[in-house]
Amino acid sequence: MEVKFHLPGLRRNYPLNMMVFSLLKEHPEFFREGVQIGSFFGEFPTSLWNGGRNSRADQCSADYVNIVIKSMNDRGIPVRFTYTNMLLDEKDLEDTYCNYCVEAAHNGMNGVILVSPVLEKYIRKNYSKMKITSSTCKQIRGIDGVNEELKKGYDMVVLDYNLNNQFDRLEKIEDKGRCEILINAACEPNCARRGAHYRHISENQKNIVKNMRLPREQWIPLKPWECKYCSGAQQNVYTIQNFCTYVSPEAIWEKYVPMGFNNFKIAGRTDDIFVVMEAYCHYLIKPEFQGQVRIMMLKNLEALKVLQINYPQPSPFIPKRQ
Repeated sequence: MEVKFHLPGLRRNYPLNMMVFSLLKEHPEFFREGVQIGSFFGEFPTSLWNGGRNSRADQCSADYVNIVIKSMNDRGIPVRFTYTNMLLDEKDLEDTYCNYCVEAAHNGMNGVILVSPVLEKYIRKNYSKMKITSSTCKQIRGIDGVNEELKKGYDMVVLDYNLNNQFDRLEKIEDKGRCEILINAACEPNCARRGAHYRHISENQKNIVKNMRLPREQWIPLKPWECKYCSGAQQNVYTIQNFCTYVSPEAIWEKYVPMGFNNFKIAGRTDDIFVVMEAYCHYLIKPEFQGQVRIMMLKNLEALKVLQINYPQPSPFIPKRQ
C-alpha cells in the first residue's frame, strides 16, 4: 500500500520537511501504514508566478535554490512549484527568477502546479520535462469536469475541497490514482469568495514583485482582503474538524485508499510552523507516537535554531537594605 502525502514548503518549512523525511527513514514504525512523501510543494520566495498564497518581498540565492532541489531530489522526492498566479500575461513569462528556478528543477523528476493557460503553454514548450499538475485553484466542482481535466495530459489533478467526503460523487471519477485530495483546507465549505480571493492574491503577488524593483516611496499599495468567509488564518487541523470538507486520517485509510485514491495534499506553506507540525503529526504519525514525535521535532528545530527558546536571564542577588 502506498499513501502519498504532498507536503508544503521549499523554504520556510524546509528544515521541518527534511526532518520528517529523516524520521520516516529512521523510524518507519512511528508512521501510519504505507506513508510516503509524494512531493514537497511551494515556491522559492518571492516568485512572480506564485499564487494561492502570497509571499513577501525577499528572494533566495541561486545556490540555495540548487541546494534545496538537489537535497530533495537526491532523496527521491520531487519538487513541485505552486505557480498558480491566474493573472499572468506574456510579459510575465520573461521573469528571470522564475525561469531560473524551473531550469534548476528541469530534470524529469520535478513539476509545476498551474492555473494559467498562458503559463502552461510556456512550460510545455520550454520545459517539457516538468510534470504538470492542475491546481485546485481552478475550482472544478463537477465530476464531468474532473474527468475532462484528467484527459488533458496532466500528471495530477488536485480536486476542489468541496468534493471531499462526497463519496458517491468521487466514485464516478475515472482515474482516481491521478487525483490529489486537499485534506486540511482552512476555508469554510462552499466559500462564496474563494475564487475572488485567489484573484486578489494573484494581483497582490504581481505588485509585491513590482515593489521589489521600486524605491519604497513608489511602492504600489497592496489591497487588503476582508471576508466573513475567510477564517483560514486562524484555522488549524483541530479547528476545521467540524467542516464537512475535513478529511480525517481514518477516512483516508478506511475510505479513500480502498476507493483508489492515494495522493493527499497537506496545506500550510505559509502557516505557522507549529500549525504545520501538528498537521504532520495528525496525518502521518500513529496516535500512540504523536507526543513522542512532537517533542523530537521541537528539540530538533531548537537545535537547528529554527526555534529559539529565551530562558530567564540570571542576575546577582542584592540583599535589600534595611
